[in-house]
Amino acid sequence: MIVGSIKEDITSEKRVSLTPETAKNIINLGLKVCIEKNYAIHLGINDDEYKKNGVEIKDSNKEVINFSNAIIKVNCPSENEINIMKESTILIGMMSISKNKDLINKIINKKIKIFSLELLPRITRAQSMDVLSSQSNLAGYRAVIDCVAEFEKAVPMMMTAAGTVPAAKFLVIGAGVAGLQAIATAKRLGAIVSATDVRSASKEQVESLGGKFLTVEQTEDMETAGGYAKEASDDYKKKQADIMKEALKKNDIVICTALIPGKPAPRILTEDLVKLMKPGSIVYDLAAEQGGNSAFSEPGKINTVNGIKIIGVKSLMNRLPLTASSLYAKNLFSFIRNLYSKDKKDFNINLEDEIIKKSLIQKV
Repeated sequence: MIVGSIKEDITSEKRVSLTPETAKNIINLGLKVCIEKNYAIHLGINDDEYKKNGVEIKDSNKEVINFSNAIIKVNCPSENEINIMKESTILIGMMSISKNKDLINKIINKKIKIFSLELLPRITRAQSMDVLSSQSNLAGYRAVIDCVAEFEKAVPMMMTAAGTVPAAKFLVIGAGVAGLQAIATAKRLGAIVSATDVRSASKEQVESLGGKFLTVEQTEDMETAGGYAKEASDDYKKKQADIMKEALKKNDIVICTALIPGKPAPRILTEDLVKLMKPGSIVYDLAAEQGGNSAFSEPGKINTVNGIKIIGVKSLMNRLPLTASSLYAKNLFSFIRNLYSKDKKDFNINLEDEIIKKSLIQKV
């Protein structure tokens, strides 16, 4: 059985699905691996590094697709790539179902088995495959680094002979994986950090990192069985807005990370709330590509309103492509190891396995 990987469109995606290390691990399972020529050259990884680990190099994506039983990618294939895929191929990647319904239906109609790793269940056995967590961790870190670069003041408190410089104040909206990493990174840089989340269970996590948790009084359960946030009620949103009014006046940098699986990002910061911030403040919206948590945020743009910078994030992992690729490739390897049966020397699509059942797209 052969696992193949083709190049992404590097104008929009710099990550790769396969590193020389993970290629070697896949080969050690008893599989063969092939990639397209100059597969990761943009990351400074030559084809020779793959060849040393037993990977075959093909001249084109068509050759790789025709040669392989399974294709691993970062994003959903293009229409041209789908057209040359064989029936019964296995496709594994992050398919962004809500954005790519037409393409996914076309893939299903070709009797290609599609696994989307964003659909993995939140269970212990799936942790090593959890692409959302590995990539969100990096996103939270990078969000703070970008904000500090844009912020025109020092972040930690500094006591000098000329006087004391107060510490910058960060507010993190959404205390999932990205939010928690943002809190930890901002604290390491000496900032004063507070955070809010609809899930009351996140309070302990925020406080363990040294952040202050802004609590909205509630009686409803705001967490799904899978550990994700639910969409808030109108009553909750009103209470949240009241807390935000005071918090936004005091904070210098707001990092928005709130997402609801399968739905547009919740709009938490209205135009009026954003305008409460001081000139020179920053709103960094990690949810911009899903509709945005903040008013005035647009993917890939920095909009300035009343002296406040609203940064809409787009393709954030392209700023950390080597690290992001390394983690993503390890997630993929763990998934392939679970899917491949050494005894049968074949991919075993066992629908009694919760990981396989939940990540397999059968219809959209």
